[in-house]
Amino acid sequence: MGRSLNRDDLLLAVVALLAGLVVFVVATELFPYHSSNHDEGVYLQQARLLLDGALWFQTPLTDAFHWWFFVEDGTRLYSKYQPVVPAMFALGLAADAPRLVLAVVGAGVAGLVGLLTRDAFDGTTGIVAAALTVCSPLFLLTTSTFLPYAPTTLLNLCFAAAYVRLFRTGRRRWGVAAGAAIGLAFFARPYTAVLFAAPFICHACWLLWRVRADDPLLRRRLARLLPVAAVGVGFVGLTLAYNAVVTGDAFTFPFGAFAPEDGIGFGHRELLGYERDYTVPIAVDANARVLWTFATRFVAAPPLGTLAAALGLGLFVRRLAGATPTAARTDDTGVSKTGLRALLVGMLLTVVVGNVAFWGNLNVLADLSDPTDGFIARFGPFYHYDLLLPLSTFGAAGLVAAARTVRATVGKHLGRRGTLAVLGCVVLIATPVAAVAQTNALDAPIAENARYTERYENAYEPFADGEPAGVVFVPTPYGEWLGHPFQALRNDAGLDGRTVYALDRSPGADFRVIDAYPTRDLYRYTYRGEWTADPRGEIVAELQPLDVREDRSHRVTFETGVVGRPSSVRVSDGDEAVTYDVTADPGSTFALTWVAEPGRVRVVQQGVEKRGIGVVTFDDSAEIAVAVTYVQEGGATVTYRQEVAVEERGDTARLVWPPEVEVCRLTTDCSYESAYVEGGEYLSGVSVNQSIA
Repeated sequence: MGRSLNRDDLLLAVVALLAGLVVFVVATELFPYHSSNHDEGVYLQQARLLLDGALWFQTPLTDAFHWWFFVEDGTRLYSKYQPVVPAMFALGLAADAPRLVLAVVGAGVAGLVGLLTRDAFDGTTGIVAAALTVCSPLFLLTTSTFLPYAPTTLLNLCFAAAYVRLFRTGRRRWGVAAGAAIGLAFFARPYTAVLFAAPFICHACWLLWRVRADDPLLRRRLARLLPVAAVGVGFVGLTLAYNAVVTGDAFTFPFGAFAPEDGIGFGHRELLGYERDYTVPIAVDANARVLWTFATRFVAAPPLGTLAAALGLGLFVRRLAGATPTAARTDDTGVSKTGLRALLVGMLLTVVVGNVAFWGNLNVLADLSDPTDGFIARFGPFYHYDLLLPLSTFGAAGLVAAARTVRATVGKHLGRRGTLAVLGCVVLIATPVAAVAQTNALDAPIAENARYTERYENAYEPFADGEPAGVVFVPTPYGEWLGHPFQALRNDAGLDGRTVYALDRSPGADFRVIDAYPTRDLYRYTYRGEWTADPRGEIVAELQPLDVREDRSHRVTFETGVVGRPSSVRVSDGDEAVTYDVTADPGSTFALTWVAEPGRVRVVQQGVEKRGIGVVTFDDSAEIAVAVTYVQEGGATVTYRQEVAVEERGDTARLVWPPEVEVCRLTTDCSYESAYVEGGEYLSGVSVNQSIA
């Protein structure tokens, strides 16, 4: 603006820097392994692709490398999200300091909120607005994650600030900056950008309409607005071009290709098998609950921040209602303070009303009747992140107006010293009240996120000393997706990095991955515990080195600790099964021996008696499950279950060693919740020893 820095500028810069520091601390301390929102992994995996110069994965083994929220298109895998925010995160990945990007975004959001508030009111109010933004739990939690909401808002705020400066300085470079910022925001999240920009678009149209009969003034205004429109439309074209390259259709966005009914509007909505009839009453109800949660839990020191915003907004409406028609006039030399306040009110309305049409605001709630459930409980109403601007602005205006009123009123009677004393008492009383409100607001989401972090810390413990060189097969607790939930385990674009992560699926699929990396070391990442949306269950993880054995015959010994009376042995491949009765006295351990040969598996153990045919046959490949069951007093059962991938290759058989092992109670198949890993807690007497010859 061509002026020297003053005290307000410096204080605002300090608040912005503090915002960045706080975001960095929260991101590193509360979310060191990322959060429970697995979209983080999607954006970071896409950032890794962009850093490698690719827009998608190219591989014939798409099923093995199918990342969460990536679209499978022939031999391609591309993200459902636009590349703008991942490109921002890629800068941090390139510098090996990804969370510095979050800090910069946080500083930028707080600083620009303060700057725009100063433009609408004054320097003091701008500083307070920036501070209110930093204190908002929505800002603290959402900005500290690799999600798109804060970066997109940063672009929106850049647009608003540049737009104001365009009219206040007359310099067209601000028009170019405004168009680029809102164009990038549209590229990143089209609907979010449209809702934010709608009042400014209406304002620009109104400016032109007012001077439609004044040709010189109309030309001047057109000259100012043309760079905004031209550059903005250019980025819209870039967005459509990206769509055409990635999806094959300029008007089909990647998220539409992933889930055509996951979009804006009412009616049937569906995403990955989850579907709802999103009606207007449901939409209004859901959004009302979201806004109530925002107002009572995710503003600064709730609900004090909301009350302050209501006061500031009320004062503006009252002043506007009593103003003369020329008071809110925006002339040719600048956007007036009153006009900018009106734009912020308009943006508040468009964001609130526009979000009613987006069913994501229903989904963040999970259980409509429980505000402590769903993503909103851990991060806040992130689809309404743009509301931090008007709420902080009018909240600051309300607080500053109240303070100035008290000072003016008291000053008339007590003088300067008396006024300072009264204001000091007010601060002393208000500070602990605000601190308690802020603490109460943050306690629950921080505690909940900390529980997820503890689980991730346990889950990633095998990688504490670094990722192994080779191919790592990853479990699929939520279905066949990489990055869901293990979003920290990411691949290079060429799927040829030092570590390659592949889904642990059927034996045939796993052998295809093994054949694609014949010289690589192999590992199985597994864990013991139940992975659900509730993070309270214990997880014990293990990284097991694997070996592929190929021979005419494989003799496997499965030795288990005795935990009751030996009852039966069952061998199956998913289709066929053979059951044996155990008749021998096993002592303290019981060793079962079985043989895998091309196309068949048979038990050769002495002391077991088969029921019917004693051979399990298979074609091509199979997962052979060997279950040894013990019956305890009272009838409870304990089953050791051994699962091994085998493949027929002419006159030889291949198998992956060692097998996966589970120790199940009251069932013969318990999956990961009772997987046998070193360091897990088991029933007394449980032990496992496996050997192959």
